[in-house]
Amino acid sequence: MEKSLFSKYLPDEIYSLLLEEGEAFLKKVTEIRLRVEKPIIVYSSNNEKILNHKVSQILIKKTLELISGYSLYAWEDELRTGFITLPGGCRVGICGKTVVENDKIKTITHISGINIRIKHEIKGCANVIFKLIPTLAHTMIISPPGCGKTTLLRDLAGQISNKGKTVGIVDERSEIAGSYMGVPQNDVGMRTDVLDRCPKDKGMIMLLRSMSPQFIIVDEIGSKKDIEAIEQLVNAGVKIICTVHGNGIDDIRGRSVFKSLEGLFDNYIVLSASNGPGTIEGVYNKNFEVVRLC
Repeated sequence: MEKSLFSKYLPDEIYSLLLEEGEAFLKKVTEIRLRVEKPIIVYSSNNEKILNHKVSQILIKKTLELISGYSLYAWEDELRTGFITLPGGCRVGICGKTVVENDKIKTITHISGINIRIKHEIKGCANVIFKLIPTLAHTMIISPPGCGKTTLLRDLAGQISNKGKTVGIVDERSEIAGSYMGVPQNDVGMRTDVLDRCPKDKGMIMLLRSMSPQFIIVDEIGSKKDIEAIEQLVNAGVKIICTVHGNGIDDIRGRSVFKSLEGLFDNYIVLSASNGPGTIEGVYNKNFEVVRLC
């Protein structure tokens, strides 16, 4: 988030506290967390900074007014998903009291928690992947939370697309492309089509039928329906690149939901944060044999 956007979307009392930390600090901010009756917590390059300012309900209201353009009602469709995507691709997560009707979330009221996640594109972070795996086919990226898998996935999409391949992205939580009003705010390539806020299993089949992609990219698979959709893509000749939460090859192989995918993926890439987000721990082939330990 640029300095001007901090000033646009944050109340003066929060913005002034951030300015006191210096512009160098601002450039590295990844998350700003506001919780009622708790101090403001700012995350920057994996470091936590607790600011000496307790969040009030009034401060939450001010922040929501700025984020929504003083029309939170207009964002009701986004609120029911638990987040809002701002122009430029930043995401604002929201917690509070959910209103449920017919077993579906209608909206969130009495908002008590806000998580402003700052977009950080790292162009070229996938270069090392192309060196380790010159020909990308069906590839699964395995990573615990917060290890840079979505950032890596985004750059892979952009590079594959700009090298001449048609790419489709199913972006269920607007994290890969960061779309605002349907338009990607992140650079995901010139030959890339994005289905924003679409369930992964349905979106993969929609892209297959309507956009003729050579690659389909999706984040955080895990359900039985996701697996069934991936099997359809493979049978149709579409290359799949996906991520999954996990702590390594053995973790994934131990889950029954992934049993049917064994032998389907050509490459497995394991990430960690041991040397910062995006650290590649190892690359494995379709037989789970080590290709490269990093």
